[in-house]
Amino acid sequence: MAGVIGGRMGSKKRAGDKMTSNEIREAYINFFVERGHKRIASASLAPENDPSVLFVCAGMQPLVPYLMGEPHPLGKRLVDCQKSLRTDDIDEVGDDIHLTFFEMLGNWSLGDYWKKEAVAYSYEFLTAVLGLDPKRLVVTCFAGEGGIPRDDETKEEWLSVGIPEERIFFLGKKHNWWGLPGNVGPCGPDTEMFYDMKPDEPLVHPEEDPERYWEIWNDVFMQYDMREDGTCEPLGNRNIDTGLGLERVSALMQGVPHVYESDLFAPIMGVIRANSSMRGEFAERVIADHYRAATFAIADGISPGNTGAPYVVRRLIRRGIRYAASIGMAEGGLIKVAEKVIDGYSHLYPELIENAEAIVGTLRDEEARFSRTLRRGEKEFASVAAACAESGGATIPGDAAFRLYDTYGFPIELTRELAAEQGMGVDEAGFAESYKSHQELSRRSAEGQFTSGLAEKTDATARLHTATHLLQRALRKVLGEGVSQKGSNITAERLRFDFSHPSKVGPEELRAVEGIVNGAIGMAYDVTMELMSPEDAKAGGAIGLFDGKYDDIVKVYAVGDFTKEICAGPHVANTSELGRFRIVKEEAVAAGIRRIKAVLEA
Repeated sequence: MAGVIGGRMGSKKRAGDKMTSNEIREAYINFFVERGHKRIASASLAPENDPSVLFVCAGMQPLVPYLMGEPHPLGKRLVDCQKSLRTDDIDEVGDDIHLTFFEMLGNWSLGDYWKKEAVAYSYEFLTAVLGLDPKRLVVTCFAGEGGIPRDDETKEEWLSVGIPEERIFFLGKKHNWWGLPGNVGPCGPDTEMFYDMKPDEPLVHPEEDPERYWEIWNDVFMQYDMREDGTCEPLGNRNIDTGLGLERVSALMQGVPHVYESDLFAPIMGVIRANSSMRGEFAERVIADHYRAATFAIADGISPGNTGAPYVVRRLIRRGIRYAASIGMAEGGLIKVAEKVIDGYSHLYPELIENAEAIVGTLRDEEARFSRTLRRGEKEFASVAAACAESGGATIPGDAAFRLYDTYGFPIELTRELAAEQGMGVDEAGFAESYKSHQELSRRSAEGQFTSGLAEKTDATARLHTATHLLQRALRKVLGEGVSQKGSNITAERLRFDFSHPSKVGPEELRAVEGIVNGAIGMAYDVTMELMSPEDAKAGGAIGLFDGKYDDIVKVYAVGDFTKEICAGPHVANTSELGRFRIVKEEAVAAGIRRIKAVLEA
């Protein structure tokens, strides 16, 4: 199963023993399986039917429908290792703490056990399984805010397992509260676990010395329902939602100062150094992180592009290319980095090896395209420098330096180097001001991405989602059975469906697809759901990826005898509810990937 290693861990670790990342991942999964949790597979990095986010960035995202009360096919106790990608701090990657791609270990209680069990499980895993020194554990709880009382219940549970009172701290909503983007829906206090990296020094509050305390685990207690007016009511179905970052814990267990020296990164860093003519620690880290993230994203069908998630993937790749140039990386070196990522993770995530050719081809194309952009950037710099010299100046303006960065991908270091060659300087304060304004604009834009709410489920989105089932079947009928879904995005107004096809879909073909979909709508097919194994689904003719991504039991939706598909999204009861289907646009997304945008009309 993707994201999970089979087998059992041998003996429990003693304090001071080192554990590989594979051992930690395996130990975590087995620990919770032994306590009644069912393994679930890692979801794709591409959010399914969720227009509010660019990527899956936490283990809870694919489970939102179940956290909100929908029964999960595997029951009330779940455990997983979820691929995650966060992009808020891309420009900070390269330091000791920031990553874009990471693996999030999580265990879930969907209306089952509560704080007592969650705290006990966390403490037992950290101390008895990982062998961490309990005297170095520090925890935080919710201090109470906005009419919600202080979480003394969780404090008492920590005291009961052995955490002394002086190592329990309270913080407000900024640190110890979790809620859905938009601050409406299930929410609640959380408790966070830290490991003291300076145990011989006097104890201080975690906020006073954040570098001293490594955050390793977070247990969220979803016990409230936040209303639109800002009031909180008790939630009928209380849930536990936890997250433990594998990269951070691996570094901790292996006794290294940061994640880039853990066994998750060491082989990748080795390839980078072996293919570079000079050392540059910051550059090496950027390349390792960004190419690992891009490799996983492309494997999940998110190819580089100009908007949304594809734009982020393009930015990751290009930032990696820029820093590869700064350390003299040999031609083909970045491809070797991606191949090392594929080699190191394919036993866990088979989609990497299955899409290896597409990953390598996409990266090669992007590198060639960006090389041309860099050449244009060099011409732009020459023009800026000439204009500056003509006016008697000896400093490249800050806004011009930022334009070189934003449009042509020039890091400030490269602009500074080119300027120095001509005896000029750079207004770096002006660059920093432009850069800060850009970051603020990007941050506001990212926040706006969440305003529609996570996993939006309305009558409109249910109709459009059901229409994607009809669309995929129609595309296969018209273009051939080689068509497969590569991604989808649904808002209340339209659907967007990405699929594999080597060439443009012609007008006659599009009309044929529309006709087939509307014919199915007119047949008033019932939409039904069955629970079954992926193997039975495949044998029954269901459309699916069948590459190890599914859980042991899946939902299979049938639209009459027209199509059958593995899916967890919202659906209508009958196709007569859909209205008229109309294709608005067909376009290319990437090599071999096409996109259709369509609407439903009354």
